[in-house]
Amino acid sequence: MDIIVTGAGKGIGYETVRFFARNKNNHIVAISRSGNELKHLINECKKINPDSKVTPYEFDLQQFDFYHFIVQRIETFIPKCDILINNAGKLVNKPFLSTDQADFDETFNVNIKALYFFTQAVLPMMAKGSHVVNIASMGGVQGSRKFPGLSAYSASKGAVAVLTECLAEELIEKEISVNCLALGGVQTEMFNRAFPGIKALQNPQQIGQYIAEFALTGDKFFNGKVIPVSATVP
Repeated sequence: MDIIVTGAGKGIGYETVRFFARNKNNHIVAISRSGNELKHLINECKKINPDSKVTPYEFDLQQFDFYHFIVQRIETFIPKCDILINNAGKLVNKPFLSTDQADFDETFNVNIKALYFFTQAVLPMMAKGSHVVNIASMGGVQGSRKFPGLSAYSASKGAVAVLTECLAEELIEKEISVNCLALGGVQTEMFNRAFPGIKALQNPQQIGQYIAEFALTGDKFFNGKVIPVSATVP
């Protein structure tokens, strides 16, 4: 499988890549803003599987004007994309009245604008049977419990859920599946910023494995679905 994972430098994306790397037949392009984190990821993948094929790509997804060139570069690493996992995320924990335009713009740029246009750029690499997996949050699911300070984050993740449904409909004729995993509490740096002092039931390793396995098989059973992945909220 040829796989692209964004937000791969740490947390859930990092563990998702590590799980994919167990299979020497997978070639993963791991995208992160941090080159140092990617170097660490490559070393860890080699420990798991010396034959693993993980290509690091240091890139800030807020550089929207460069997407065309980035995809051209990715095509020199992998000839196609069987699985795209849009995992990169940004969380600002501020009261609604304290959230300024810069906070709002950065949150939406990373969580929905980057996902929208990066997927658009990668789609020409994807053929029949490919799978796009968008990572959202239970905070973006209508009717779920909401928390103070997370209005921008939750709103952006709600947009990811709706975009998933729309994109799945648009890609039916291409037979490309699009699904969304709405994650509950996972013990990551982002979770700690949102809920300081609270212990999540799930850890990044567990969720990374779940995402990887879902990306490989979930399209056989789901398309255009927003699937809660949460034992509790948060």
